[in-house]
Amino acid sequence: MDARLPLRFTRAVAFSAVCVTLAAVGHLAAGGSGPEPWAMVAGTTVVTALATLLAGRERSTATISVGLSAMQLFLHELFAYGDPSGISLTAHPHGQGLSEGLGMLIAHLTATLITGWWLARGEAALWSLLRAAGRRLGAVLRLIFSPVTPAALPRAAFPVAVPVPVRGVLRHTVSRRGPPLPAV
Repeated sequence: MDARLPLRFTRAVAFSAVCVTLAAVGHLAAGGSGPEPWAMVAGTTVVTALATLLAGRERSTATISVGLSAMQLFLHELFAYGDPSGISLTAHPHGQGLSEGLGMLIAHLTATLITGWWLARGEAALWSLLRAAGRRLGAVLRLIFSPVTPAALPRAAFPVAVPVPVRGVLRHTVSRRGPPLPAV
């Protein structure tokens, strides 16, 4: 199932909001003065544009985590560019050691792995709901637009049973048949 532009853009906006917020909060927590407004706008624009291009179909946890890591590296460098106290992972200014950059890299990777897993679970839930809605809508449309013949009228008016999907929206359900139990 491929996503059309409104769904692609909605998913891209959610991804970029999580990605840019994670980078900005990490930048502030690491002792930076906060990203410049122009850097936030530029970072959000670039991440949203790239995510819109890649949001055409369901992505795996690994793909989401790799994309999130690449965007975090880009945003880190963008935010550090305008901040004199920022720590760049590619160039070490005078007075800043390798351990500060390594600590920042480990913090970014840890945050992106956790966030990538979280986004992947949301991605799987969204596509599961879309597939279930598509099956339901397809069954309704087939029922509505099926050719009407005199022999088919009673069956179309009273369908015998709707097939239960093997993997529905709910994974665990309890089914009890029979009348309710008497109150004691």
